[in-house]
Amino acid sequence: MPKANMRQHNALAYQFHVGHADSSERARCPDDPIQLSRREKECLSWTAQGKSSWDIGMILRISENTVNFHVKNAMRKLGSTNRIVAVVKSIRLNLIELP
Repeated sequence: MPKANMRQHNALAYQFHVGHADSSERARCPDDPIQLSRREKECLSWTAQGKSSWDIGMILRISENTVNFHVKNAMRKLGSTNRIVAVVKSIRLNLIELP
């Protein structure tokens, strides 16, 4: 299977996983909105565009550690275990937009 197809399949698998988890989460706490800070949104938006923490730090003029701090806070708020799931959830919840 070509690499491009693997990426698409991986993205679809994440979408399915997040969609299933979201429906379970809504059953437990339907009216608990997630609030991300401006910096958390910026870091997730750049992550969605494939930028590394180092790249994001250079773009936002903050340290790589600070980027990781904001991404980890967003992951915690979104209940995700990795950056990709955090990005997918934030897009699905209309917390960030892709250009």
